[in-house]
Amino acid sequence: MSSLYVHIPFCVKKCNYCSFISFPSKKEAFELYFGALKKEFEHKVKEKLKTIYFGGGTPSVVPFEFYKSFKFDFADEYEFTFEINPSTVDLKYLKNLRSIGVNRLSIGVQSFDDTILKSIGRIHNSSQAIECVKTAQAAGFDNISIDLIYGLPNQTMELWQQSLQKATTLGVQHISTYGLKIEEGTHFGKNPPKGLPDEDLCADMYLRSVEVLEKNGFNLYEISNFAQKGKESRHNMTYWENNPYIALGVSAHGYQDGSRYYNTSDFGKYLKNPAEPEFSEKLTEDEILTEGIFLGLRMKKGLSLKEFKIRYNVDFQEKYAYVLNKYKDFFEQKNGRISLTTQGLMLSNVILSEFI
Repeated sequence: MSSLYVHIPFCVKKCNYCSFISFPSKKEAFELYFGALKKEFEHKVKEKLKTIYFGGGTPSVVPFEFYKSFKFDFADEYEFTFEINPSTVDLKYLKNLRSIGVNRLSIGVQSFDDTILKSIGRIHNSSQAIECVKTAQAAGFDNISIDLIYGLPNQTMELWQQSLQKATTLGVQHISTYGLKIEEGTHFGKNPPKGLPDEDLCADMYLRSVEVLEKNGFNLYEISNFAQKGKESRHNMTYWENNPYIALGVSAHGYQDGSRYYNTSDFGKYLKNPAEPEFSEKLTEDEILTEGIFLGLRMKKGLSLKEFKIRYNVDFQEKYAYVLNKYKDFFEQKNGRISLTTQGLMLSNVILSEFI
């Protein structure tokens, strides 16, 4: 059984913070892209699928007709996530997604404050976001995730808490919270926004996320992700548990047979040869080990010491005694597992760099 990621690189407009590869929405481009995507699908997908994730870009800007021709062979217990923008779907579209097996939605809300939404270039408002969740529920979805961003221009702790509180009242099962990152090549990278919260306030916003969401039944299970019991993202767990997955589409990254591969980010080049990655590299044992640590310690449950030794033939506590001692206040060990504390997760970039 396999896990599959499919990149849909189309958007109505690019958000001010976005660094992902995306292109304007045009029917001619849809037709060309989905023709190439099906060729890659037929070339790479040979097994039943246990998780599928259609991400972007904005998959929901593409008319449903382009999705219904895919023939998925699902495992008995599967998760099929589809990313949507609140202003790009209606009840019919969502019911159509259900008809092809989509059973989980990821909705890009980002904020429930209209002024902030406008400042970051989103094409929806807070009312549309709330209505979108209700429409998804009416379409029969009972596994819904929403994304929120903190550290946005002119965002106060009060505004952040209001977004968190609103999210907990909508009947969704999963909430992701991300700190704003300003990257080169983005609109914000070229035009730095004013009024950004400082690092201390951003750290406090993260802690407030944990406090508010856990109080309302959303358990922190990965640095940026909270879920009701049993509603964790199974697809993303594939990444964090360092397991293989297939990736399709322009700029998509996959992991198979101990190798990472990268599809071209050039739309024209992808159309000409969608079945072959632009670059592939076989990871060394040390690289696989390091990735296992980096990804595993992102999760609240951390690493199983027994499973780690079986999988990598390494005694984690012995090999990394120096790091564990240096940051002993930020690690906890129980039930045969070792993990970062909440404070440790906040410092994960610093701590994890020590494992290289």
